[in-house]
Amino acid sequence: MPDIFDEIEEDLRADRTRRLAKRWGGVVIGVVLLALAGAGGVQAWRWSEARQAATAANTYLALHRTAEAPGADLPAVADGFGALAREAPDGYRTLARLRAAALKAETGDVPAALALWDQVAGDSAAEALYRDLATLLYVGHGLETADPAQLAARIAPLTQPGNAWQAPAREMAALVAIRRGDTAEARQQLQALAADTAATPGLRERAQRLAAGLGS
Repeated sequence: MPDIFDEIEEDLRADRTRRLAKRWGGVVIGVVLLALAGAGGVQAWRWSEARQAATAANTYLALHRTAEAPGADLPAVADGFGALAREAPDGYRTLARLRAAALKAETGDVPAALALWDQVAGDSAAEALYRDLATLLYVGHGLETADPAQLAARIAPLTQPGNAWQAPAREMAALVAIRRGDTAEARQQLQALAADTAATPGLRERAQRLAAGLGS
């Protein structure tokens, strides 16, 4: 299997920046979705003592297991999470919308996914952690279709010190800069990220390779 980084550098040499942004956006999204799955499990047991929350927890976990089963009808499961979101307590409403959006995106209904992420991002009742995650996912899936200036404005607050999603948001901001054709800005952000010891080693390595591919 060819090295993904070699493919990235080849694309850059061919000036295929739009394809690059789309490919790497998926890497970032995959990372944060893993975090979301773990967070959902923690929330499930945290709220299990309350009857309504326990019911929502059971439904959420059952839907999650169904989604993970081989041959699962993912559009139907997405609709199930959507139904849960309409009747669950605040915490599970947020998680259910996030999972529904992820499944919508996975099955090709990106506009519906973007609408759900936009709802969560603007929901003052949702925890800031999940609002910011929704923003990150919105930007990642909107790289190819949304206005890059709008995407840049959305992702900028997440890149600030202290934000839980700062590192992947900085990587995403660089991809948005590539989409806008601003390779100098993208290179600067990626070089700073590659030197940031607070970022994970894998993220720092990706940033370093991508920055090198952009040239000097």
